Amino acid sequence: MYGGGTLRKPRARSGRPAAKTGIAGAAALLGAAALVVSALPGQAAAAAHDSGPEVVPGKGTSTPSLVDGIREGVKAGGSAADAARGHLADKRSRYGIDRPDRDLKPLETVARGTSETVRLQQRHRGVEVLGGQYVVRMEKKDGKRVVTGTSGTYFTGLKTDVTAEVGEDLAVRRAVGATLAQLGGKALGKDDVAGRDGARTKAAGALSGTARGLVVLPKGAGVLTHHVTVRGTDPATGQPVLREVYVDAKAGYPVLQYSGIKTFGVPKAAGQDAAKAAGPGAGRAPADGPKNPGVAGSGVRYDGTTVELGLYFDTARGQYVMTDHARMWESSKNKISTWDARGKDVGETDGAWPQGIKEFGSAGPQFGKEATEAGAVDAHWAAGKVYDYYKKVHGRDSLDGRGMAIDSLVGVTNFGMPYVNAFWDGAKMVYGGGDEDYKTLSADLDVVGHEMTHGVVEHTAGLVYAGQSGALNEALADYFGNAIAVDAAGMPMDDPDAGLLGGNLCRNKSPRQCAFRDLNDGATTSKNFLGVGFGSDNGGVHLNSTIFSGALWDMREDLGRTLADKVVYKALAEYMSPLDGFTEGRNAVVAAAKALKVSAGDLKVITRSFNAHGIVPNWEQALGVDSDQLFGKLNTSGSGVGAGGGWWTTSKSNDDGTEAYSVWAGRADGKGAPKLMSPNDGRYHVNPATDGKSVVWTAYGPKGVDVLSRPLAGGPVKKLYGSNTADVGAVRVEGAVVAFETTDFFGSRHVGYLRTGDKEPTWVDGARSEVGTGLPSLSGGRIAYAKAYPEGDAYRSGVEVLDLRSGERKLMGQLGEPQAIGQTAITGKHVYWLADEVVDLGQTAVRRANLDGTGVVDISKEKGEGALHGSALTASDDAVTVTAEQPDSAYHNETMAKLWQFGADGSALGRVSCNRGEQTSAAAAGGKQVVWVDGTTGSTDLVTRTRPAGRCG
Repeated sequence: MYGGGTLRKPRARSGRPAAKTGIAGAAALLGAAALVVSALPGQAAAAAHDSGPEVVPGKGTSTPSLVDGIREGVKAGGSAADAARGHLADKRSRYGIDRPDRDLKPLETVARGTSETVRLQQRHRGVEVLGGQYVVRMEKKDGKRVVTGTSGTYFTGLKTDVTAEVGEDLAVRRAVGATLAQLGGKALGKDDVAGRDGARTKAAGALSGTARGLVVLPKGAGVLTHHVTVRGTDPATGQPVLREVYVDAKAGYPVLQYSGIKTFGVPKAAGQDAAKAAGPGAGRAPADGPKNPGVAGSGVRYDGTTVELGLYFDTARGQYVMTDHARMWESSKNKISTWDARGKDVGETDGAWPQGIKEFGSAGPQFGKEATEAGAVDAHWAAGKVYDYYKKVHGRDSLDGRGMAIDSLVGVTNFGMPYVNAFWDGAKMVYGGGDEDYKTLSADLDVVGHEMTHGVVEHTAGLVYAGQSGALNEALADYFGNAIAVDAAGMPMDDPDAGLLGGNLCRNKSPRQCAFRDLNDGATTSKNFLGVGFGSDNGGVHLNSTIFSGALWDMREDLGRTLADKVVYKALAEYMSPLDGFTEGRNAVVAAAKALKVSAGDLKVITRSFNAHGIVPNWEQALGVDSDQLFGKLNTSGSGVGAGGGWWTTSKSNDDGTEAYSVWAGRADGKGAPKLMSPNDGRYHVNPATDGKSVVWTAYGPKGVDVLSRPLAGGPVKKLYGSNTADVGAVRVEGAVVAFETTDFFGSRHVGYLRTGDKEPTWVDGARSEVGTGLPSLSGGRIAYAKAYPEGDAYRSGVEVLDLRSGERKLMGQLGEPQAIGQTAITGKHVYWLADEVVDLGQTAVRRANLDGTGVVDISKEKGEGALHGSALTASDDAVTVTAEQPDSAYHNETMAKLWQFGADGSALGRVSCNRGEQTSAAAAGGKQVVWVDGTTGSTDLVTRTRPAGRCG
């Protein structure tokens, strides 16, 4: 994914000009999910050249993360994988792997010259362990093998049993529901009405889940999960969707989900990492083969230069087409093809090949202006340049190393509107057609190199695309993409613009104004780490990538491009494994450099580059916060926070994240010890709320979802409501009233409430199919909620308030015609909500009305200076707090959620906290105090701050 352009701060470094550069930071820890122990940095490898054998301990495991500097013989004969596992068995005291023959399944052996690299997948009691991979490097000569080193992550502490108590069907339903909630649960629009023109099937049909089997998440003793891949189209935006969701196989709760999308990360849209479905362009050459490998043609790139294109004359079409057989002719007879996907929606590329597309064609071998404007010339030329780079410099035959076809689809749109993005989907590259500001993304070689390198990473280290490993994935794609582009342009490495990515994509801006990232930013982890959960940028894969790519770029400038590229490629191909973070990445690069026998001076250059960017042991300890911790290391995902009556309540797992979540409560002033409210019954207790007298929450188990309640003073847990057909969330409580929202598998949403003694909920909309309600808030005996409803021949969106004492319902006034309503908040004086009238703008108004619906005013406007990208809000009588991106940040990388607070009258806009990490799940605790979940330290902590922080300049 390719991140949005941003204005960057200057940096000065000896021997370099200062440059305004892009946002940077260390790779985020694996966010709220606390996925694996390797999320925390291990020890950096020693830098000394003559230090002898190095054994770098693994974090939370007895198996080293790196063993280097050895030459240990293994038994002759057998396969490389057998030899590798035999070595691990013979050195059991070093590696702590009891039965390598049973618990390590061979994945791949790559032989190059006399070297062999064996990758082994960990299995726990026969079940695959997510990211558990160990690499053994050997040399084979004259029939004898010598082990030269090992690396990777093998989890020795796994003890969980592998018997699922939840079936695949329920796991798939929960995974699809969790994806729908994350995609569209923060707003309710008129297009979400279940009965509107078949919209009930729209949401359900837009997404589907496929069970991939059982997987152990390597947290502590292990969590057994169903791995479900959810794919399809976002019913609200039309964007392709690919989610990897892991559902607890004991209770059926989605404990981890992240997007499989690997796009360039451009400002206006997201890409899609679709299925590895072979389409017409994914196969080999025709059975009879072309009469010759191809012909040379030409075309004009966006920048006006004429370039040579590898073509093929298609006799059936009578045209020269953008299919290059020549580059792969000798090795595989595969090809590089560029396809005309103009007019095709980006959603059509999801797991399938769009119908009816053909390679770009021309009557003659010289392609004209149309192919240039479509981006086809750039895409085809660039794909060849990237192939040549990997082939000539690294001896790699295509992205998979085995000559796979390289296909580029150019010109896709989004609902007929411009699609400004590019992505690798596991089988092909897809490029949007651009808009009035941006060219198609194929118009910059570094973008094409970036996307194709995602394919190389996928077929080597397989870095998991989330958190630190995902940021490392992005960093490597940036490094190699930019290296290829800089070298092709003949640009000196010390050119101030050499580190820019995407600098040539703008139609009317200079490269520095246009660039989305800059590898010359000089940021360090201690200053620019951005703690973020998986719900944002997959845990910071773009937000936090440039700290590592920046270190590599410094190394390339100081070490020399040829040697640097060889070192980094060797580290990727032979040392890195799926869950590596930044310190593991550093260790891999240093070890690869030693294997290449670089000089002592060059090794110092490499270590200095990492040191300068803060990639050193225990870097996270330098991170500071301005908030007060109420409850640390929640290790939860998909839950929320409640507050009221001077108390807070939240969900928490244990320190390694292996236990089902429990609900806790404590005083908002931080005094006293937190109280455990929920039973330890194996269910996931989430989304709690409190009014200072009782706590209410939802419990997810294998048989359904229950709403439970318990007094803060103690007493039995009561079941208020249960459902085995719908998810339940957005729980609110005030005295004898409990309100909540349900969402069924089809996306139909309804708000209900219970009063003491009620056996069944009362639905505010009567649970009518033609009305949707959601996002409730509760105060003073009134419920406010978003409502989408029919009016004549049209559907409208608004906010309604139900007075529970009188039964009166009142629609709040509006200033325009909202297309969607975000979170509501009601107090003793006002109703607040987020209003989205211009959907494509991405910003929301913060709207306020009196309780009778009059006096409607926007205390923060949807458009103009200071407009917020709001996603949630909470309010007290004194203040309203909005969870939002930073104002005017839609085209910047730093789009993490922060808390912005207004006075009740809309005055004194300012930040609640200046913490750099993600701030979510805010709940008003009274006065101007809010509590929230903060990711700044790399774990998810419940924190508070008693006074606003101001502007955070």
